[in-house]
Amino acid sequence: MARNNKDGDASSSEKKQGRLSQVLDVYRISKQADPLIGWYMLLSFLVVFGVLLVVGFLVKLPWILGIFGVLFGILAATMIMSRRAERAAYSQIEGQAGAAGAALTSIRRGWYTEREPVAADVARPGDISSAAMVYRALGRPGVVLVGEGPTGRVQKLLAAEKKRVERVAPGVPVTTLRVGSGDNEVPLPKLASKVQRLKPQITKDEMALVNKRLKALGGLRAPLPPGVDPTRARMDRRALRGK
Repeated sequence: MARNNKDGDASSSEKKQGRLSQVLDVYRISKQADPLIGWYMLLSFLVVFGVLLVVGFLVKLPWILGIFGVLFGILAATMIMSRRAERAAYSQIEGQAGAAGAALTSIRRGWYTEREPVAADVARPGDISSAAMVYRALGRPGVVLVGEGPTGRVQKLLAAEKKRVERVAPGVPVTTLRVGSGDNEVPLPKLASKVQRLKPQITKDEMALVNKRLKALGGLRAPLPPGVDPTRARMDRRALRGK
């Protein structure tokens, strides 16, 4: 029994060290893209700690509320790190070909997502910036098509892909979105949350059936220019683990 207790203590210690190491990794990676992250974490800690300490003196319980101030201050600093780490991860891929697909694959629970585009159009062979691409996600809100690239060609691709989906999945809602910073576009960092906030329209069983029909459509229908790899945009998973 003593041996089992020692093994359990060792396992628990290793897990704690692993979590601490993970937090430090997230901080180091995020600081490369966001040099001010440490100052924001410190400021959030001091504000929360200071407020609770002042309240503690007012109610004559400075030690108790001071301890809570430390705990909640650490929690606030961790939350700040998580949000700024996520923002840093998106800043690393924003503007790259395949960024929309990478953002969609950050959605895990309750969605079918793919990193590869389902449709693409290129104006000038070999020119990455000229590529317009459409990515697809499937969840209880229905099918979501996300376009990235030049607006005019993206709109045409989205319209054509929407018709394809409607042919194999009639009656299933199809939502089209464009990634960008212009009017009627969704900023890349907000894409995942925008998709997840869509209202559920179909059941899980219907999702599975629609997914089989979408798989039957096949993959990319148009070739991409040489040198364009729509899967090259990679979100730094370690920078998102604080989410």
